[in-house]
Amino acid sequence: MSERCVVGVDLGGTNVRAAVVAADGRLLGPRIEAPSHGQAGWRATAEAIVEAVKRAREGVGAEPAGIGMAVPGHIQGRVVRWAPNLGEPSSGGFRHWKDVPLGEAVEALAGIPVQMGNDANLAALGEYRFGSGKGTANGLVMITLGTGIGGGAVLGTSGVLGGLSCPAVLVGGNEGGAELGHTVIVKDGELCSCGARGCLEAYCKKDAIVRRARASFDRQDAIKLRNICGDDPGRITPRLIFEAAEAGDPAAMDVWRETGEYLGVGLGNFINIFAPEIVAVGGQIAKAGELLLQPAREAAESVVIDTVWPDTRIVQAERIDDAGLLGGAALALEAPG
Repeated sequence: MSERCVVGVDLGGTNVRAAVVAADGRLLGPRIEAPSHGQAGWRATAEAIVEAVKRAREGVGAEPAGIGMAVPGHIQGRVVRWAPNLGEPSSGGFRHWKDVPLGEAVEALAGIPVQMGNDANLAALGEYRFGSGKGTANGLVMITLGTGIGGGAVLGTSGVLGGLSCPAVLVGGNEGGAELGHTVIVKDGELCSCGARGCLEAYCKKDAIVRRARASFDRQDAIKLRNICGDDPGRITPRLIFEAAEAGDPAAMDVWRETGEYLGVGLGNFINIFAPEIVAVGGQIAKAGELLLQPAREAAESVVIDTVWPDTRIVQAERIDDAGLLGGAALALEAPG
């Protein structure tokens, strides 16, 4: 008898990724990545998802029991209520997705039951089940650092009064909750893409980190940073800032320290609210590792209640590259039937 499996899908504005996933998180076939056609209308995107699922299933003997999709935006059931980075051109510029029946469309095309949720919430579930949470942690909060900042919280079985029968992803009353990146950490601070000021995202997203490095580019001690970037501040990326900091460049190290301090204030607030066993920092920017995490821990400790702090660990996410895909799979694996 073949083992139970599902297809995990991680949808983005540029690409869609899919893989067949076993109940223990193993990929049973290749991880497929293909254009999502996220700017060509939702029907084109639905077809792209189904094609990626089809390719992922090729050569896998087991029959998937379902599809679990991690989708950016406000997801309610199997409907995308709003997705600012997905849509299509219109006479007025760009019309983003609103009330799109994506789950129903993919299910009709693929002929397999579909479950779906917000990509950041499901990344937290994937990290909980198959990453640093090991499926047993007494609560996990995940923050993903990239072009924007996403977040999710998984409550352990003792995380609510009266207990839970199984770990639960916090989504809120209208399933639009856990927007941790839009927690305000600086009153009247930098303008965020959401329209508010002082959000965590405004200080720790990719562009904010690059902007901080450009402001330091002409420092006398930024020699390694300038060399790595070919003396062109327009070439600066988080990866190159990391390489310069690893080489001992003081200016680059300060960029990560300052970013970590802002991040830590946000993480400290999340720890006070959720008291999780694990705070996992994911997204490609988390690959800066301890250059980012150590100042984040120090800043977090300064704002966390003394009796809560000892029971929480701030760590680099173990599933940085595929937490969303695995979270989609976990959602499908937990579906009835």
